[in-house]
Amino acid sequence: MKRTIFEVILALALVGAGAFGWTNWKQNQTASKQVAELKTATEEADKASKEKTDAIKAAEEEMSALRAEMEPLEKAARQLTAVKGALANGATLADIETSYKSQKKLSAERQVGLGAVRMLTKGAEDPGSLEAFRKALEMSELGDRKNIVCAAQLGLLAAGEKITVLAECLPKSLRLEPAMEDKSGKEASAEKTGDKGNHAKDDDKKSGEKKAVQWSYDGEMGPERWGKEFPTCAKGKSQSPLDIRGPFVKARTVVTADYKEGPLKMVNNGHTIQVNVPAGSKLRIDGVAYELLQFHFHRPSEEKLDGKPMAMVVHFVHKNAEGKLAVLGVLLKEGNENPGIKTLWANMPLEEGPEVAPDGVNFNPGNLLPREFDFYSYEGSLTTPPCTEGVRFFILKSTVNVAKEQVAAFPFKRNARPVQALNGREISTN
Repeated sequence: MKRTIFEVILALALVGAGAFGWTNWKQNQTASKQVAELKTATEEADKASKEKTDAIKAAEEEMSALRAEMEPLEKAARQLTAVKGALANGATLADIETSYKSQKKLSAERQVGLGAVRMLTKGAEDPGSLEAFRKALEMSELGDRKNIVCAAQLGLLAAGEKITVLAECLPKSLRLEPAMEDKSGKEASAEKTGDKGNHAKDDDKKSGEKKAVQWSYDGEMGPERWGKEFPTCAKGKSQSPLDIRGPFVKARTVVTADYKEGPLKMVNNGHTIQVNVPAGSKLRIDGVAYELLQFHFHRPSEEKLDGKPMAMVVHFVHKNAEGKLAVLGVLLKEGNENPGIKTLWANMPLEEGPEVAPDGVNFNPGNLLPREFDFYSYEGSLTTPPCTEGVRFFILKSTVNVAKEQVAAFPFKRNARPVQALNGREISTN
């Protein structure tokens, strides 16, 4: 009997111990799960905290960058406010207009200056400002007077005029990328397809917005399509370049060059390599002085001789006191290495960007001229948009050598406008 009671008690004890153990195990499992969940929640909280910290840091950096960008803008705004305040009484404008009335014809520089003073004095809606900017634009040529063209275009844009602004006239950060194409091959830009839709209607309401025109030597805005945005390029009757071939008219014009050495300043403007020349170098045409402003290169030569182009051509751009342009063209024929071009190529910027001025490097543009000065001459135009006419061309008969390797090193594979129709013009020769 005692044994039976003992076994029962022992069994009950074992059952109680098992129940106690199972309860502890269950509690441990629950606790472990809670610990794991708490750990996961902690990790997620740490991750979220880090992301917020990174976001705050990025925002602070962006704010710092914006503040840095705002400082010069605020300075410029203060300067503009000061200028407008100084001109507000209209006395300066009255003096300028009185002075200009005695002149038969104002230069493009004076027209754009007058437009700026009128706009600052009387506001962007002043009709006189618009008229002055338009006249400046009509009288200017992009090739050597880009600052006047840009000032006039941006002045009209500021006044709310719907005007095509050249890409070169805008800061690089504001230039638009060429239009992308969709899978069907059609232009993604509604403006180019002609299907403007609702977005175009909204755009029409914005008075100060206008796309810049990106012209090029191939593709959608190649030479054959310049006329879409720059009418003179298509409708002009005295366009350049020409295929130079006889018969020729005898000319008695005397042309001489007096170029000076000066600090080398070069720019890759996205269309050519251009060398900007300091004052002092002149071309004299029948005794009239034309200041050399800049010279640049085309590959192959834009001018042809009896249908054949040369490897390259140098165009020297000049302007006289009346604002008339004259271009002297030197054809480069493949041959021996050219020492002058060697100097230029060693310092030229290979990518589009601002003007560069290598330390201690001087250059004389006369190093690129042949000894003989016999020439062909004709009335033409700028060979780049806006293709303004009224430019006198002198293409030298004597060529200058350029090595095949030097031609290959030029960063533009092709930047030459095709030859244009003669349209009854005479080509003269001395």
